[in-house]
Amino acid sequence: MDTAAGTHWRRPGPTPTQQRRDLIVGLAVTVLAITSLTLTRGTGVFLLGPPPSFVEQLLWAGAVGLPLIWRRRFPVTATLVISVAFVAAQARSVPETRVTTGVLFAAIYTLGAWGQDRRLARRVRIGVIAAMFGWLGIWYSVNLGNLLADPPPDAFADAAGPIPPLVAALLSDALFNILFFGFAYFFGEIAWLAARREHELQAQAEELRRSQAEAREHAVVGERVRIARELHDVVAHHVSVMGVQAAACRRVLDRDPAKARTALAAVEESARTAVDELRRMLGVLRARNQEPDTVEPPAGISRVATVIERAREIGLRATLGVYGDPVPIPESISQAAYRIVQEAVTNTLKHAVAATTLDVRIRYLAHEVEVDVTDDGRSSGTTNADGVGLVGMRERVAAHGGTLEVGPRAAGGWRVRTRLPLPLTERPAA
Repeated sequence: MDTAAGTHWRRPGPTPTQQRRDLIVGLAVTVLAITSLTLTRGTGVFLLGPPPSFVEQLLWAGAVGLPLIWRRRFPVTATLVISVAFVAAQARSVPETRVTTGVLFAAIYTLGAWGQDRRLARRVRIGVIAAMFGWLGIWYSVNLGNLLADPPPDAFADAAGPIPPLVAALLSDALFNILFFGFAYFFGEIAWLAARREHELQAQAEELRRSQAEAREHAVVGERVRIARELHDVVAHHVSVMGVQAAACRRVLDRDPAKARTALAAVEESARTAVDELRRMLGVLRARNQEPDTVEPPAGISRVATVIERAREIGLRATLGVYGDPVPIPESISQAAYRIVQEAVTNTLKHAVAATTLDVRIRYLAHEVEVDVTDDGRSSGTTNADGVGLVGMRERVAAHGGTLEVGPRAAGGWRVRTRLPLPLTERPAA
């Protein structure tokens, strides 16, 4: 009945509450054994033969019952002491057998249910049961000879059936003892298995709680990364635009105040747009506590034209081309495409030297939507492949199972190209 996993598990010892209960049970059973002994003496029927003195009978009754106090703390010792005292009491013809028989059953059961060393517990129980049957055989061999030598005239007067009376009596006692010890052994094993399974369930529940805590922690970390990525995309783009416009304003402030005012207006517009996007992003984060129609949708692919318009205001010859039949695409893919374009334009403004043109192309393919952003600038040598912006691009593309190509073009300039797969329901007809 043991499994490979269960053989290595050791049942924890009894709790203080269980030890107190064992103390009460041991004392109560001892009192009950003494009471049964007194009643048996009162009947005058001594099946085991002439009994010893009453004091000795009391001592044997206590020797069998009291070890129950330590049955769960020291199950092996308690079982051995109870077994030896039980056999010795019967050998001394102590007439009380009803309560002491139950005590022996409890001892064998407890050893099976609480034995720390399963191999030792099994061997001790089998040894005790074998010894009990050996004692039963000895007792029958002695008393059967006396019965056959001088049988009472009315010993089997009412016997009936196909089996001889003496054989029937022997088989009946043997069957009773087999069931008695078998149940004690079996139920002890069942109790130990139940305790082990309860331990496994508690361990699994604890592991599940830890996994849930880790999942919540990972979700928090993931949410923080997503917020950081969104903040980087929003702030980096608009701050870069404001930096370029502010530099232009500084250069023409004295020579051409009108152009300076235009540049300052662009800085103001970029700041206002950045604040609006930050407010929109925070609104999405709080969307669970708001009504759906009170939250503005996040920026998507339909707003790429505004990014191109800002690039034109800075002075780039920016173009936007849309190829294929536009189809509704999921909000997450639309937002990823918009942020990739925004980050690519930001990198052009920050890192591309002498860039004059910017070309953005959106292609609706049979199974994907492709975003292609190119410029004609030269690398400033400060581009970091592991920078936050490029890492954010890779994470967005990987989240949707797409592909990303970032690097210099053979004809000069820089290219950012990504393909994001469309769900089956969103794909245009071939």
